[in-house]
Amino acid sequence: MFENDTTPASRRRASGPAERYRQLAVLIVAVGLTVTACGSARTLEGTAAEIYDGECASGSDGQLTVYSGRTENLIQPVLDAFACETGVTVAVRWGASTDLALLLAEEGDRTPADVFLSRSPGPVGFLTSKGLLTTVNGDVANLVTSDHRSDAGTWVGFTGRQRVLVYNLDSVADDELPASIFDLTDERYRGRVAIPATNGSFVDWFTVFRDQHGSDAAAQWLDDMVANDARYYPNNRSIVEAAGRGEIDMGLVNHYYQYQVAAALGDDHRAANWDFAGDDVGSMLIITAATVTTASDDADLANRFIAYLLSEAAQQYFSNETLEYPLAAGVAPAAVLPPLGGLEIGSIDFDALGDGFARSTEIIEASGILNE
Repeated sequence: MFENDTTPASRRRASGPAERYRQLAVLIVAVGLTVTACGSARTLEGTAAEIYDGECASGSDGQLTVYSGRTENLIQPVLDAFACETGVTVAVRWGASTDLALLLAEEGDRTPADVFLSRSPGPVGFLTSKGLLTTVNGDVANLVTSDHRSDAGTWVGFTGRQRVLVYNLDSVADDELPASIFDLTDERYRGRVAIPATNGSFVDWFTVFRDQHGSDAAAQWLDDMVANDARYYPNNRSIVEAAGRGEIDMGLVNHYYQYQVAAALGDDHRAANWDFAGDDVGSMLIITAATVTTASDDADLANRFIAYLLSEAAQQYFSNETLEYPLAAGVAPAAVLPPLGGLEIGSIDFDALGDGFARSTEIIEASGILNE
C-alpha cells in the first residue's frame, strides 16, 4: 500500500525525518553498552528477585548483546534476573526503537547485536524488509499463540499494550465518549483531545491506521484533528497526567499509563480509560517484539533469552509491575486489567508494513500537530 501513496505533494517536505534519523543513529553509535553480569554467591534484590530468587550462577556462560527499545526501568530487572540465573553476561544498548532499527540497518552484518527488542512491530518490519533478522526457533515461537508472532518467523511478541482513550471523569460525560476514532474530528471535541504525535507507539498505530484505511484517509483524519484544535503532548504519560488533573479532557494513549498513574496518585487522579467500539483501529493492541539478528554469533543464546522473556516468572513481572498484557500462552494478565478487546493483532500483517513508519512520521510532521 505504501508504495502507491497518493498523498499530495503539499504534504511533503524537502527535509523529512530521514536526515534526523541518520543524525540520531550517529549519536547512538557514540553511546557505550551497559553490561549486566552476576558473580557467584550472591542473590538478587528488588524487583529482579521477583523473577528469580535463587543464588546467582558462578562462572561465565557466554555474552549476549541486546539492543533494547524498551526503556531501562521497564526491562532491566528481567535482564538482571536472566544474567544471575544463567551466568550469561548481558551487554545492552538503550535507545528508541526506530533509532536502534536505523542503527542496525547502518551497521548491517557488522552489528554486535544478537537480540533486538522493539516497543512495537513497525521497526521490526523495517528490519525484516532489509533482511537483517533471522527466524526465531520454532519451540520458542510456539510459546505464544500464532496471532502474537510473525508469520515469517522473524519476531515474537512478549507483551501487549492496547491503544485507548483516557478521559477526565469530571469534564467528560458518559454520552460524550466516542464510539470510533473518527468521531473525534467532530465539533463537539474541538480543543479537547490530546495526541502524543512523536511517541513511537502512536507512530506505529498511525502506520497501521494507514494500512487499514489508506494513507489518504489517515492523513485526512490527522489534518481534521489538527483543524479541530487537537493538542500535542510529547508522550502517553504526560497526557494521562494532564487528563487526571483536568488540563485536557481526553487523549490517545497506551492503556497501562492510566493504571500506573492512578496507583501513584490515588483519588487525586480523576481519569479513566475508554475502549473504542468493536474492531475500531483506535483500540488496536500493539505488541512488544523480540528478534534475533542475522549477524548474531550465538543464535542459540539469543533464543534462550527470548524464551526467558516468555517464561511465566518474567511474564508475571511484566503484567504485575508494568501492567502490560502478557502474551505467553497460558499466562493470565494482572487482575486490574480488563479483558482484551478491539482490533486483534492477528488481523494485521506487520511484516508487510516495512519502512512505513518513516512515511508515517513525514505525514505527522506535515500535519502541523507538533505546532499545537
